[in-house]
Amino acid sequence: MTTQNKEYWLAKQQSLSLQNKAFINGEFVEAENGATYDTINPATGELLTATAACSESDVDAAVAAARRTFDSGVWADKAPAERKAVMKKLAALIMDNHEELALLESLNVGKPVQDAMNIDIPGSAGCFEWYAEAVDKMYGEVAPTDGNNIATITREPVGVVAAVVPWNFPLDIAAWKLAPALIAGNSVILKPAEQSPLTALKLAELAQQAGIPNGVLNVVTGHGHIVGKALGLHQDVDCLAFTGSTRVGKMFMAYSAESNMKQVWPETGGKSPNLIFADCDLDAAVEHAAMGIFFNQGEVCSANSRILIERSIKDQFVEKFLAKAKSMKVGDPLDSDTQVGALIDINHASNVRNCISKANDEGAIMLTGGAGDIATAVVEPTIFDGVSPQMSIAKDEVFGPVAALITFDSEAEAIAIANDSVYGLAASLWTTNLNRAHRVAKKLKAGTVSVNTMDALDFSTPFGGYKQSGFGRDLSLHAFDKFTQLKTTWIKLG
Repeated sequence: MTTQNKEYWLAKQQSLSLQNKAFINGEFVEAENGATYDTINPATGELLTATAACSESDVDAAVAAARRTFDSGVWADKAPAERKAVMKKLAALIMDNHEELALLESLNVGKPVQDAMNIDIPGSAGCFEWYAEAVDKMYGEVAPTDGNNIATITREPVGVVAAVVPWNFPLDIAAWKLAPALIAGNSVILKPAEQSPLTALKLAELAQQAGIPNGVLNVVTGHGHIVGKALGLHQDVDCLAFTGSTRVGKMFMAYSAESNMKQVWPETGGKSPNLIFADCDLDAAVEHAAMGIFFNQGEVCSANSRILIERSIKDQFVEKFLAKAKSMKVGDPLDSDTQVGALIDINHASNVRNCISKANDEGAIMLTGGAGDIATAVVEPTIFDGVSPQMSIAKDEVFGPVAALITFDSEAEAIAIANDSVYGLAASLWTTNLNRAHRVAKKLKAGTVSVNTMDALDFSTPFGGYKQSGFGRDLSLHAFDKFTQLKTTWIKLG
């Protein structure tokens, strides 16, 4: 799939009708108290729309609608094949509206429209399609009891699910939560990040067109400390799935303990290492290393932000990596040639610049990039050399296009540096030695280890982390573990 030129997107923007109301019980509604907040285009600073700023009462209404529909069985009691047909229609509608969705995503979060067109929107549709196809191929179990008893083990939907998703991949990660939750028969309240409500609201419209019953999918917009907290503390939410920062993930776990002990499934921060050994395909390693940290402006939880390089190839790698970073086009997200767009907002860009400044203060050597124009949300690809594992730039999640280069001399040292982190979301390693690939991958403390590639991902494989990267798993059949509960039915025969 390709993208159009800038003029095409600017013309299309003029015809956009931006939905800015919450979606509760099948209707787009204003916040009960009438409050709104500004939704801004981070690339230009322009106001896109004033979005409903929901409160606790709106959350109560959404949860009540979800509970009514779940208890009624209007969705949960449908045959899997019936839910499958609706979800496949939703997937098709996403692709029918892929240009509008891609433009909304680009305008809302500053990412290059070509990435939204070619990656995010097809990925979201594909996720709904994959889970639709999976649901009627999952079977229960019969336990090996004696001949006088039959014990069946079946999966049932957990009930009312809250899905709280981030702003870096608003539609994609919403699909990761919604597709398995909905196809399993749950009713869901989606809370998009306050900065990125637009594609979530469009998705609600498409879901209604696809035939998802009123109240089964609700979207509550607004500030995390109000709406997210209300969902976390709600006594009638059975499960909360979250992608975002480790700090907020811990808050949701505390909210669960304070309320009804709802299941909380966090997928949180990362500081992923990329281990590059001397026997690698150097050009491929350079190309993927750049993608691993600069794609999506570095706003990726699994971004390979720590690049560990074996000393004997360090100079060669740095020369090629530096050239690659400098060649990347930074700028207007609606320009089809742009590879690095704007960060989510001025505040986040300031946080990234503060990390860059701190790295300079701690003695890291900046090879390219830097703060840039502090009046914008654009930060150029930035590379620090001479980084020690103790520096902040090697430990803290920056969530921006900032790479930290660390040198190692042995396999054991590389593994020790890679695992020296509170996070454990992902890791990559580059080697042509098959024995080393197996040996090192086994020792890396990460949920996904990509060998001779970067950030490997597929609907059929689980995505999630170790340690303070959380323990929720998105994607694959394992995602059903979050949104279903096991029931044993024991029948004693006469």
